[in-house]
Amino acid sequence: MSEVYAARRTRLREYCNAGGSAAALVSRPANVRYLAGAAPRGAVLLLGRTEDLLLCGGPTADRPGQERPDEALRVQTLPAVGGGDPAVAAADLAAGQGADSLAVEEHHLTVARHRALGSVAPRLRLANLGSAVEQLRVVKDEEEISCLRIGAEIADQALGELLESILVGRTERHLALELERRLVDHGADGPAFPTSVATGPNAGRPGHRPTDRRVEEGDFLSVCLGATYRGYRCEIGRTFVIGTAPADWQIELYDLVFAAQRAGRESLVPGAACRDVDRAARHVLDSAGYSEGLTALTGHGVGLEIDEDPQLSPAAMGKLDACVPVTVEPGVHLPGRGGVRIDDTLVVRPEADGGPELLTITTKELLAL
Repeated sequence: MSEVYAARRTRLREYCNAGGSAAALVSRPANVRYLAGAAPRGAVLLLGRTEDLLLCGGPTADRPGQERPDEALRVQTLPAVGGGDPAVAAADLAAGQGADSLAVEEHHLTVARHRALGSVAPRLRLANLGSAVEQLRVVKDEEEISCLRIGAEIADQALGELLESILVGRTERHLALELERRLVDHGADGPAFPTSVATGPNAGRPGHRPTDRRVEEGDFLSVCLGATYRGYRCEIGRTFVIGTAPADWQIELYDLVFAAQRAGRESLVPGAACRDVDRAARHVLDSAGYSEGLTALTGHGVGLEIDEDPQLSPAAMGKLDACVPVTVEPGVHLPGRGGVRIDDTLVVRPEADGGPELLTITTKELLAL
């Protein structure tokens, strides 16, 4: 992987040089991880004129299984006591290497930290790196996609085992904790985000935090979970009915959301406008009279973070490229009754390669559990 990280840093260096910056300071943890292979707590990456360094405020591998930095990258560890801010130390080193400008991630630095950089190296011009690294991260290589695929398999396995257990009488909170334990048991680094389990009138509510409400017969049960594997995060969401055959209104609502999700999935082709993917799914729900209360977006990119570019929303700009993993997750929530969410992680692939690759494969059939 060393050559992969080196190539990523080269691409960023070329971007910085084209913008007139001789060096760059990367401080956002996911971006550090992308370029350096690991992001120890508080670490920053300096792309210098003469040498690249990973500056850390403590040990770089103090936990079993923690990712280690690229072996080709020099790591400089500051003293645990009185060592100062790695970002400030990086700015001092950049100036010492003869750089006259330093591109920084202004969207991640605090005002106080930005001022400290200027104070330690007053002759160093600070430029804005913007979201350059985030944009490099949008298209994934096959190694990254492999990590997402394994994470999806883990999430599918954890969800499948839960569905085989007795659910009636158990609380949302208990089920969410069990799912997160199963993720780790099957090899995940941990959950990709806080697991959501919603029952009855809570079902289908986006971002629902599990409560002590107990599962009852006839409930909708909606679950949204994800696994992190080697730093990469995937997402899956499914909705089921508890105990009995679903009521007519539940079948009707489920079929509608399923149709919307399928329309979104089928729109995932290289070159498709991001807003058109959102429009395809949203149109199905709008046409059925559910325009009120729909979420702000239909999906989003995933990778080292659970919410990355591109955004699949009505106002989204840009088009999809091949090898971009995204979620498609429409839903409808009816206040007081519950609702349906269906969420998959897919990778955009050209039609010649079989079209979008579905990573999360748990059945989308409306099951009565």
